[in-house]
Amino acid sequence: MKNIRTITRWTLAGALALSALTIAPAKAAGPEKDIVDTAVAAGSFKTLAAALQAAGLVDTLKGKGPFTVFAPTDEAFAKLPAGTVEDLLKPENKAKLTAILTYHVVAGAVPASQVITMNEIKTVNGEMATIHVDHGVVMIDGAKVVKADIQTTNGVIHVIDSVILPR
Repeated sequence: MKNIRTITRWTLAGALALSALTIAPAKAAGPEKDIVDTAVAAGSFKTLAAALQAAGLVDTLKGKGPFTVFAPTDEAFAKLPAGTVEDLLKPENKAKLTAILTYHVVAGAVPASQVITMNEIKTVNGEMATIHVDHGVVMIDGAKVVKADIQTTNGVIHVIDSVILPR
């Protein structure tokens, strides 16, 4: 009888331990991709990806960071005058393209909750971009933030509907 109780206790203890493992909540999965890979996977940043490549900024934005990128969509680039993107992608315009792209990047991870408290933000190219919030709509230099806080392994992406240009 004593052996049956011992076996029953051990069986019950094992079953409880196993069930605790099975029903324990899984760890929240963090982001799996860096800024560049996240943008490429989204499919709506092909022009941005090509521009980053032409400017030689891919390795930087795949680096440790953290960075905040105000990322214009393909539709945002399409709003530029005809021929602008093609002209910027030419090797002789690399410096101008780099200045524009680094104007979309901020050092550090700046979530939307912080962005909305700011009037301006210093970009990686050294210039300040103006931030304005009106009725819950966040604007950076006139571009509307259409999706915020896309987490990546090395920072955060805020999607914008226009390309912003340094002054």
